[in-house]
Amino acid sequence: MNTATVPGIDSGSSMAQIETAIKNFQREVPALERLKLVFELELRGRGDIQLFRVEVPGPRITRDIASDAKVRLSVPRSHFNELAREGKVRHWREAFQSGTVKATGPAEILKLIQNVVEKQEERGRTRKLRAK
Repeated sequence: MNTATVPGIDSGSSMAQIETAIKNFQREVPALERLKLVFELELRGRGDIQLFRVEVPGPRITRDIASDAKVRLSVPRSHFNELAREGKVRHWREAFQSGTVKATGPAEILKLIQNVVEKQEERGRTRKLRAK
């Protein structure tokens, strides 16, 4: 495991933010709670890149290169901080659509996640309409 430290950045708080972001996302899209996946999260800051290996369910987060990752997420650090703190599924979707957040990996895995998220958003819209 790579335990290198970066001046001015506390990887412990980064790992806590990553865990918060994952748990919030899973709370909104419960169907993804059981998804077994290893992904690499790349957080790009000013002249700095932090790599994390994230395994779900769990999550189990380590600051390391995820050579066994199926999916790689690349997110600007400033956007990740905001998404982790206040991001809803809609905000994540908008970040992907605008190209701020990028995901690479096997098309079938990315499509599966996209379909599950879209179905959950549809359910949420349907519930809101029924409540009116």
